[in-house]
Amino acid sequence: MPKDIRIKKGLNINLVGEADKTTSKAALSNVYALKLDDFHGIMPKMLVKEGAEVKAGEALFYNKNSEDMLFVSPVSGELVEIERGARRRILTLKILADKSQETLEHDVINVEEASKETIKSFLLKGGCWPFIKQRPYDVIANPDTTPKSIFISGYATAPLAADLDYVLQGKEAELQAAITALGKLTPGKVHVSVGKSSHSPLASLNGIELHKVSGPHPAGLVGTQINKLDPVNKGELVWTVAPQDLVIIGELLLTGKFNAERLVALAGSSVKAPKYYITKIGAEISTFLYASGVNEENFRVVNGDVLTGSKSSQDGHLGFYNNTVTAIPEGDDYEFFGWNKPIFNKVSTTRALTFSWLQPNKKYDLTTNTNGEHRAFVVTGQYEQVFPLDIYPMQLLKACMVKDLDEMEQLGLYEVAPEDFSLTEFICISKQPHQQIIREGLDLLQKEIG
Repeated sequence: MPKDIRIKKGLNINLVGEADKTTSKAALSNVYALKLDDFHGIMPKMLVKEGAEVKAGEALFYNKNSEDMLFVSPVSGELVEIERGARRRILTLKILADKSQETLEHDVINVEEASKETIKSFLLKGGCWPFIKQRPYDVIANPDTTPKSIFISGYATAPLAADLDYVLQGKEAELQAAITALGKLTPGKVHVSVGKSSHSPLASLNGIELHKVSGPHPAGLVGTQINKLDPVNKGELVWTVAPQDLVIIGELLLTGKFNAERLVALAGSSVKAPKYYITKIGAEISTFLYASGVNEENFRVVNGDVLTGSKSSQDGHLGFYNNTVTAIPEGDDYEFFGWNKPIFNKVSTTRALTFSWLQPNKKYDLTTNTNGEHRAFVVTGQYEQVFPLDIYPMQLLKACMVKDLDEMEQLGLYEVAPEDFSLTEFICISKQPHQQIIREGLDLLQKEIG
């Protein structure tokens, strides 16, 4: 039965610089890049050499632990650089795009009649399997396993995140094809969540269990919805797919072509005219960043939203999973006696010297300044105010830090991902890197228990 999800614990961070619902086409990027950090836990084995010519959708490398899992080029062109780090670990692949694009074509399958194995093989060969993530461990799903259910969140609550109702307009055919295919990969349900008052194209699809979600962030995170609908216990698997990735999967199923096109929200107070841009995975951020103009010289580009995204250079490349790029002022200034005076222009969950609680709908122009330094954990009870999962957040963080596997299991590490702790990290007065702690805990648990 469909179930409405109402979240009470959380915090909406209203920031200046929301993207206007207008769309422009970004300038064509000269170089596209795939960063291997986007594919956490993958051991790559190259299929092409530096200098090779590739088509869009042609495999660049595969996963050593699952040789059928291919990772493909977003564009056609020349593989001009394989950037390596310590022990020759591959860091980044860069493709110099051709002026005239050529796409690798696969034979189209009949999604309605295709078997589970046929669909799985098609997605692996077509390069779309990396869009399917799994809990536990928040890694690319193992194609040799079967999840008890699949979750898709069509409700974005992160600060300045792309409006999913807007970016999915007109993509109903691709969405339906992807949902039909995914439904054959699980004996359970395909859970789709949308905003309670939204008009999402996802709401009209067949073969889904639709849920209406309301409440503050992190109500839109798929981890919150999994916790409320079908929690992950030891030995169980749940798969997740982002809505815009569904579009790419659906287009591959309908046309036989891998189309890396993305509708990206360029947002943030450092952007003069924040709006949406049509671009491709791995494109140079500068191809659309400066088209909207910037308000200042000293700003930070965040590849993703401000809570879970990664710091990027202004000539960096769009992340494989990202549909938001945020630009906010760099907080490298020192505020004299900032701790000892009333604060009206910052968000806080405490009422000590801060007054954001008096203006819940005010939009803030925040910088990257953490307003404090790293220190030992202080027990304040604030994490629980913004953490809606049925988990003790501080205890789980401490268990990860001391590498206590038994405690990590018992406290619910199996069902969380680093992004689920992005809000507790934001309000943390101890300035602890919560997401990094959870990521390291998940890696340890996977290594020791698998």
